[in-house]
Amino acid sequence: MQIKEIPPEDTWQLRRDVMWPGQSINYVQLPEDENGQHFGLYLSGELVSVVSLFVEGERAQFRKFATLPQHQGKGYGSKLLQHLIEQARAQGITQLWCNARQEKAAFYKRFGLQETNHTFMKGGKEYVVMEGSIPMAVATGS
Repeated sequence: MQIKEIPPEDTWQLRRDVMWPGQSINYVQLPEDENGQHFGLYLSGELVSVVSLFVEGERAQFRKFATLPQHQGKGYGSKLLQHLIEQARAQGITQLWCNARQEKAAFYKRFGLQETNHTFMKGGKEYVVMEGSIPMAVATGS
């Protein structure tokens, strides 16, 4: 297993395939991708999980966190998110937040993120804004 920083274009196919299958690659490209930090987790050279970090001062948002379905539930996403938290901490970020799919909120709670009262719908899916202060607890399990 290897986690490394990758260019934004390396995230797009996996983002699309996992999060919005049936959409074009353009649908998962973000205008701010060029300003973000993008991380990928590789198994035997195959990219299996991606996440992107966008920093604004001491606050940062992570977005487009996706793991191939056949590798979900094995702890790879947890390892990648923990790596992102460590990178954020090293950069002096004190607040981390994300727009989480409602059905995935429990996963993010294991990392110290809390649900806010802000919810919205996108593409027929319900989202909740989650946030937490760094340092965050290390999640256990997958």
